[in-house]
Amino acid sequence: MKKRLLVIMAAIACIHTCGFGQNKYEFAFQNPDLTFEERAADIVARLTLEEKVAQMLNKTPAIKHLGIPPYDWWNECLHGVGRTEYKVTVFPQAIAMAAGWDKTAMHQMAAYTATEGRAIYNTASAKEDYRIYRGLTYWTPNINIFRDPRWGRGQETYGEDPFLTATLASNFVQGLQGNDPHYLKAAACAKHFAVHSGPEHNRHSFNARVSNYDLWDTYLPAFKTLADVGVAGFMCAYNAFEGQPCCGSDKLMIDILRKEWGFTGYVTSDCGAIDDFYNHHKTHPGAPLAAADAVYHGTDVDCGTSAYRGLIEAVKEGLITEEQIDVSLKRLFTIRLRLGLFDPKPLVPFSTIDSTALERAAHKEHALKMSQQSIVLLKNDGNLLPIKKENLKKIAIVGPNVDNAETQLGNYNGFPSRIITLLDGIRDEVGGKVSIYCDTVIGYYGKTPASFAAALNNVKDADLIIYAGGISPRIEGEEMPVETDGFYRGDRTSIALPKIQTDFLKALKTTGKPVVMVLMTGSAIALEWESQHIPVILNAWYGGEFAGKAIADVIFGHYNPSGHLPVTFYANDRDLPDFEDYDMSNRTYRYFKGKALYPFGYGLSFTRFEYAWASKPEQSYTAGETVRLAFKVKNSGKRKGDAVAQVYVKYPDGKNYPLKELRHFERVSVNAGETTKVQVSIPVSDFQKWNDEALGMKLPTGIYRIFVGNHSDDEAITAQFEVQ
Repeated sequence: MKKRLLVIMAAIACIHTCGFGQNKYEFAFQNPDLTFEERAADIVARLTLEEKVAQMLNKTPAIKHLGIPPYDWWNECLHGVGRTEYKVTVFPQAIAMAAGWDKTAMHQMAAYTATEGRAIYNTASAKEDYRIYRGLTYWTPNINIFRDPRWGRGQETYGEDPFLTATLASNFVQGLQGNDPHYLKAAACAKHFAVHSGPEHNRHSFNARVSNYDLWDTYLPAFKTLADVGVAGFMCAYNAFEGQPCCGSDKLMIDILRKEWGFTGYVTSDCGAIDDFYNHHKTHPGAPLAAADAVYHGTDVDCGTSAYRGLIEAVKEGLITEEQIDVSLKRLFTIRLRLGLFDPKPLVPFSTIDSTALERAAHKEHALKMSQQSIVLLKNDGNLLPIKKENLKKIAIVGPNVDNAETQLGNYNGFPSRIITLLDGIRDEVGGKVSIYCDTVIGYYGKTPASFAAALNNVKDADLIIYAGGISPRIEGEEMPVETDGFYRGDRTSIALPKIQTDFLKALKTTGKPVVMVLMTGSAIALEWESQHIPVILNAWYGGEFAGKAIADVIFGHYNPSGHLPVTFYANDRDLPDFEDYDMSNRTYRYFKGKALYPFGYGLSFTRFEYAWASKPEQSYTAGETVRLAFKVKNSGKRKGDAVAQVYVKYPDGKNYPLKELRHFERVSVNAGETTKVQVSIPVSDFQKWNDEALGMKLPTGIYRIFVGNHSDDEAITAQFEVQ
């Protein structure tokens, strides 16, 4: 506190020297001794209705009579600062970072991203450049649950599990927003609230319906966690929920977000979502009523369109009061004040970050680390990997992703100075000592050629074939124009690897040469034939700027793979329920009753990890107590590796409860032959589930089973306890 007082005094002295007068401010909101809320109220009190409404659009004009510059609320930093012409560090896509199961790495990645974001904001604002993608309000993270692998935007999420999602997202938010006691380094935004995970083609009119159990068990937990850790903003979704557009939902926006959770931050609509009220949902006759209803429900920013301009007419017609509009304005200006946007630079600890902070060496090193961590080794027959390059004379690298920089960047991305593709990574690794044949040969989908003769002729003398396939963020993603084999407007109609790729792999198999399959994808792919016939399968996701180097590091043994699946890899389309059915029955590892091809949490290593109890849980617990346990992780192989120890709980018998549920995970590095100990504490209250009779959360009583292992089907060590 004393240090901050000295900083304030120095800043005030600077202000006085610069001509703002003796011991007073022109406007009260300029006084840093007042609370943010007091200062925000002062700004709002000085605005006309027209000025207020203009400040509720994502692109706000300057308020010249108050000396407040323009500001655009819309910015992105899904995996590094996005959509900017500045060269920035591009980390792996969100789903890839989730495959690293590393809380600390996620926190550090977000902190580095905020640093680069501040550098861009400071540089741009010094030039009075206030265009889109310059601000400090980032509409990230996407914490919707990846309930169905066909959803094209699932790549933007942290997977199918609420606990994993909440844990990684809370670390992201805290890293991005910083730990300064007074100012936000950047402002995060939890999206899309709520019950939103496809389909893309009808999202503007789709009405999601779920049971209260599924709502509280699957769709809300991550949002609740981020509200608890102080995320600055929420984004409400396009779709309707129980007949009301999400941005105007009584249940979601008023009863849960504002009242039950006590959220005081700002809410933005998804871009164009307020227009959907009257254009697609047909729940409102026009902009004035739609805008009034959205504001009444606590949606403070109208992104992307001008529906909120109808608020002026809405006030005149008595549909909403100006005082209700003021509530939103105060929230919005409070966020801008918390970011230090109106304060003297000496007061704001992030104001000196400049363009030299972009693409710092430490940021790039971390991007490589996260790319390495994300790679999931799904299969390694006969320990074919790692490859000894001294045994190679020729490598053939074939497939649609051999040299595709665009694929590696995912979506909602920025652009680095250099992107290392798979071809680059292999070339950098083997230098001029090994001959490399490279050819895409085929596309992602389409008709299978009558013959692959030319390609086979070029690979027949190779010592190793690397097939770089999968899909691309240009065909899976947000409302995309693609309507072709297996893909429809951003989503997939089949989770199988496109037939042309399987046919090509079958042809490569006939050569008798060892084949390493590298999948680049944002979602789970069914690999029925491949899992039986291809000796090595690496799932590399969309790995960011260093994807090529990270893959090469795994193939040649410089990095021991440690990625684990944040989603279930199903065997085929028959395992999937109706895409538009949001009921969680038979979805994700928590409720799926079939046999997964590769289960949630799965991932191989070049070494082996064994588990043993150090101390089992007590036999009995009551509400308010904590389950404590400890276990040992032994590296029984011959090289150092990172284990991702996963702790799952099985609930007492009950028709709704998950079959199993992740409740703790820990990434630990263990030297060959050594053992490390992991201690776990799980509050009994975390086991609460929605109870229809109680109309709220209730703790199930009875016998619980707990197990630890390398993935969700690996019950390496087990125990049980009772909750009374």
